[in-house]
Amino acid sequence: MGFVDLLFIALAVSLDAFGVALCIGLNDRATKGQKLLFGISFGFFQFLFSLIGGLGGKVFTEKIASVPAVVGGIIIAIVGVLMIKEGLENKGECPILQPKMYVILGVSVSIDAIVVGFVTLSNIEAIYTLLTYTLIIGGITLVMSIFAFIISRYLSKIEVVGKYADYIGGVILILFGLKMIFF
Repeated sequence: MGFVDLLFIALAVSLDAFGVALCIGLNDRATKGQKLLFGISFGFFQFLFSLIGGLGGKVFTEKIASVPAVVGGIIIAIVGVLMIKEGLENKGECPILQPKMYVILGVSVSIDAIVVGFVTLSNIEAIYTLLTYTLIIGGITLVMSIFAFIISRYLSKIEVVGKYADYIGGVILILFGLKMIFF
């Protein structure tokens, strides 16, 4: 596999994290530190899951191929519902920004990386090469997440977007979750 192929794979699996990071970034209560932790979480789990997939090989591909999209989609849709609920209640603490969400969202946006590892990385013989490739996948996911947070900073300044950010983010996550489940 060439570097360009790896780059496209990394960009493809990082799009889930990009979308979720964009929604988190629209929340005006999300601090820079929280955004950084989410980005690190997304990058770490993309790295870890693609490594696990690469090491696991093709043996389980047929049994697990449809599960990642369904499970990840359900989790992301639930997070979207929580965002809308938080917007309706308008309470001080956003459930999306609780510490446990770093792991929950990190895992949910990275489940597909296991299948990517199974399918595209399992033929790599050298462990060093596999480790390098999976680190690149995680690094690109981190960069894409940070890019999403930067974009969200500007989007949130648009009055309508800022006022209804929880609803917009929640609806986007629900639609994204449904897309993962059904398409």
